Amino acid sequence: MTLRFIGIDPNTGTGESPTVWVDDTTNELVIQGWKLGQALEAECAAFEVPGHAVGIPDHEAVVRIPARMVPVLRKACDAAERAQLR
Repeated sequence: MTLRFIGIDPNTGTGESPTVWVDDTTNELVIQGWKLGQALEAECAAFEVPGHAVGIPDHEAVVRIPARMVPVLRKACDAAERAQLR
């Protein structure tokens, strides 16, 4: 896996580091964020969407990142899309 750092939460302090990378091999976003906590994770796990199994599979995780990181996510999406078009 070849990770390319895209950006970090602009308000990052010590021990707080929501971060976004692009995997240049798979053209996927890799996101580090905050754990949800039991109540919010249970709410996500119970959410029903047509065509989507209820629950969070053991091989997946749900994280949260601050909205102030939207520009970083856009940059990562653009980078992954450009790499895919090559």
